[in-house]
Amino acid sequence: MTEQTAGAKRYSILIQFLLMALVWGGSFLFMKVALEGVSFGQVLWSREILGALTLGAILLIGRYKLPREPKVWAHFVVIALLNSVIPHGLFAWSQLHISSSLAGIYNSTTPIATAILAVALFRVERLTLNQFFGVALGIIGVIVIIAPWQIADFGGSFWGQVACIAAAISYGFAIGYMRKFISHRPIPGITVAFMNIGMSGAIMLLLTPFFAIGPVDLSWQVVGSLLLLGALGTGIAYYWNINVLRAWGPTGVSTVTYVIPVIAVGLGVIVLGETLHWYEPVGAAIILIGILFTQQKLRFGSRSTVVLGQ
Repeated sequence: MTEQTAGAKRYSILIQFLLMALVWGGSFLFMKVALEGVSFGQVLWSREILGALTLGAILLIGRYKLPREPKVWAHFVVIALLNSVIPHGLFAWSQLHISSSLAGIYNSTTPIATAILAVALFRVERLTLNQFFGVALGIIGVIVIIAPWQIADFGGSFWGQVACIAAAISYGFAIGYMRKFISHRPIPGITVAFMNIGMSGAIMLLLTPFFAIGPVDLSWQVVGSLLLLGALGTGIAYYWNINVLRAWGPTGVSTVTYVIPVIAVGLGVIVLGETLHWYEPVGAAIILIGILFTQQKLRFGSRSTVVLGQ
């Protein structure tokens, strides 16, 4: 590979990373706009079906093979539920009650939930003192965002926030489950992405009478948002994610976590005119610092002391 070719490839990967961050950060805006014309169940249904069709087309063009072991397919049913159907549905429902900006901020708690579950449940990692400190900061940040001193009653806004936290926990379960049962298998990344979203699409097809049927009020904004959320955000962006993962490694690709809430908040404020309370960005900043400690990008003292895990 010539230096010019290598430079072009590095530039291409950077562009894919930025597009991935933009699309995933914009997914909360897409959901909010789509909910103006369809139900949260129809948003979920469209997202999974369109994502599955898009990744299926990429799989066919690349002539990738699907795994043959029934056990692997069963694992992907669990992953589809934990990594797509449940969290995507919770985030869509939550935005009936809270802003897209706030949903985007809560999405950033996923690494915190992942760290806790990877240690406490799946035993696939061990936490150092620095990482434990990061988890604690993340929990404090969530409490600050919820702002219990502001809660007069447990209304829609409160439960919308709870739904977002549950979605992040579901992502954490999925990541830990994938590390334990899938990561060690020689399955190409694009196949993993398709099996995840493809299974999600199959599940939603089975649940069509419960989620897809109902009145709709379609406009070009609603249709465009559904297409961007499904084909782009749940389809092509997963393919970009695999390319960036191969080029930069897991640590590099994980930095998208820092960018997504910034984009989600920016789009919510600029496009939808949403407002933030002072404690929401403060809580987000605390969570971000917690993530940096959890991912060992910030640390103090010795990093070899294990405080949790086996």
